[in-house]
Amino acid sequence: MGVNQVIGGAIFAVPATLATQAGAWSPWLVIVVGLMSLLIAMSIAEVASRFNATGGPYLYTRAAFGRFAAFEVGWMSWLTRVSSWASILQVFIASVGFYWPAGMSGLRRALLMTAAVGLITAINYRGIRQSSVAVNLLTAGKLTPLLVFVVAGLWFVDPGRVFPSGVPSLAVLSSAGLTLVFAFGGYENVPIPAGEARDPRRGMPFALIATILIVTAVFALVQIVALGTLPTLATSSTPLADSASVFMGAGGAALLTAGALVSVAGNNLGGAVAGSRLLFALAEQGDVPAVFARIHPRFRTPGAAILTTSAVTLALGLSGTFAVLAQVSAISRLIVYVATCAATLRLRDGRFARVVPEAAFVTPFGSLIPAAAILSALAILAGATRLNLLAGFAALAAGALVYGASGRARASVPAGAR
Repeated sequence: MGVNQVIGGAIFAVPATLATQAGAWSPWLVIVVGLMSLLIAMSIAEVASRFNATGGPYLYTRAAFGRFAAFEVGWMSWLTRVSSWASILQVFIASVGFYWPAGMSGLRRALLMTAAVGLITAINYRGIRQSSVAVNLLTAGKLTPLLVFVVAGLWFVDPGRVFPSGVPSLAVLSSAGLTLVFAFGGYENVPIPAGEARDPRRGMPFALIATILIVTAVFALVQIVALGTLPTLATSSTPLADSASVFMGAGGAALLTAGALVSVAGNNLGGAVAGSRLLFALAEQGDVPAVFARIHPRFRTPGAAILTTSAVTLALGLSGTFAVLAQVSAISRLIVYVATCAATLRLRDGRFARVVPEAAFVTPFGSLIPAAAILSALAILAGATRLNLLAGFAALAAGALVYGASGRARASVPAGAR
């Protein structure tokens, strides 16, 4: 699930952006940002190893810093999930439209999008096992074309294009680094469905760290091949397909195009699983109406949360308003990273021994790694645009209003009925 969430549609487009921003430095910057992400993932891994319930960063923030801070983390994460899923739906429609132009507009577009959301919702609703199997198959389906691309393409790489000279400017590091930080985003979703996993306290740390190691290797190798085989990479709108056509012909380009479609489908399902479990966790802890915490008696899944998350996503996708919420994702990830890494440090305090279990995994070197992870996450803020900041703070304010309304609703319920 972690690899599926991080390696999405972006890997089929980002190589061109990175080539424009950093040129021959781009593969090496991938490795640097991968190491930064590893610091954050290791910190999340430690705090995740204390919990076996659904919720991920929302749950950790609640234990360490209280109800309001946790609600804001959960609220922002849920908004990001539904807006991201809605944006991926647009990519799916565009990809299908390449072969079927009539499906890109009007009633056909609406029906195609509804069918896609309906299929993903049905898989998600039936159970975490079915979702896990589907995610695994789709992840294999997206990794296979990428591995073929790397193995075949490495023989055709021009070394002069991938070994940089000189020192990159701060502007280059900032722009390419910000692109990569968001390209690497998604691994923080790994612990969210922990309540439906077997032995999550031991499984989640392995999943988080393995995700970053795998993703960093794939991203770096893909960037090397694309950069080293396609002289016009910076101006390509379909960089991997164009690069594959250089050394594998039309068949290679078709393989990478199919991989992009599978990748988009996998991301859709991953977003559905994570988003619905976030809403369930908020309800389970009493921060939103309890109806969203209801478990289906047969499938043992949070049915109401799944249906609601899918309905909101479909509405955003059909209306196009997801683009506004997409601006929130930059600030949302920063909030999740900083809050979770800070929770890692705070929950080490002996005073929390009665609140949460002892960590099954502890990051080495004391407080150094979580502190470095927090600094790395805060450094990203320097690259955020004014629109990112305004959208992020507006979403936080909206979350505060929702929290206040939920609080009044809780207060109106008699104590014996809560």
